[in-house]
Amino acid sequence: MIGFYNRSVILTYIGLLSSFFGVTQAAAGARGDLGAFKVAFFCLVFSGFCDMFDGKIARHTKRSKDAQEFGIQIDSLCDLICFGVFPAFTVICIGPHHWITMIAAGLYVLAAVIRLGYFNVMESKRQQETTENRKYFQGLPVTSAALIFPLIFAIDNVLNAKFSVNIRPIYVIIMFITAFCFVWDIKVKKPRRKETIVLAIIGALIVCGILVKGYY
Repeated sequence: MIGFYNRSVILTYIGLLSSFFGVTQAAAGARGDLGAFKVAFFCLVFSGFCDMFDGKIARHTKRSKDAQEFGIQIDSLCDLICFGVFPAFTVICIGPHHWITMIAAGLYVLAAVIRLGYFNVMESKRQQETTENRKYFQGLPVTSAALIFPLIFAIDNVLNAKFSVNIRPIYVIIMFITAFCFVWDIKVKKPRRKETIVLAIIGALIVCGILVKGYY
C-alpha cells in the first residue's frame, strides 16, 4: 500500500476520524437534534488533544526524510479538515442562518488553507536549515479552533439555559476575527510543557461546560 505507516501518524488519523464524526453530528444538530451539537464540539476538542500530542510522538519516532515530509503534508491536510472545514461547517449549522455566516465561514476556510500552505513551505525550508524545534508560530495556529469555538459553545449552552440569552451571532464575529489572525504575521509563542498542561486543563474545563445540562 502507498503511504507511510508508523506511530507518528496514528493520533493524526484518530483526530481526523473524530472530526469527520463531528461533522455528521453538526448536521444532525442542524436538523433539529440540538443535543448532537454537544457531540460535535466534544469531537472538536478531542481532535485538538490528538493534535497536541501527535507532534511529540513524531519527534521521538525515527523516520526517513520522505516519511518526515509525508508527516508534514498529512498533518496539514488533516488540520484543514479538523480545524478548518469542521468548525466552519459547525458554525453554519449552529449560527444565524444568514449570508454573513456563509461569508465568515468561507473566509475562515480560505484563511486556514493559506496559513497551512504557507506553513508547509516554510517548515520544509526550516527543517533543511536546522534541526531545532520551533519556538514561535507565525500567526495564530489553526488548531486554536479546538479551544475557541467549543468555549463559545460552552458559554452559549449555559447562558441560553439560565438566562435565555442568544449569543449565536458571536460565533460569526469570532470566526471573522480568527480567520484574520490565521494570516496575520505575528509571532505566537509555541506552548512548552507547562503551557501544554494548562491548555489541557482548559480543554477539560471546556468539555465540562459542553457536557453540563443546559440549553442543548
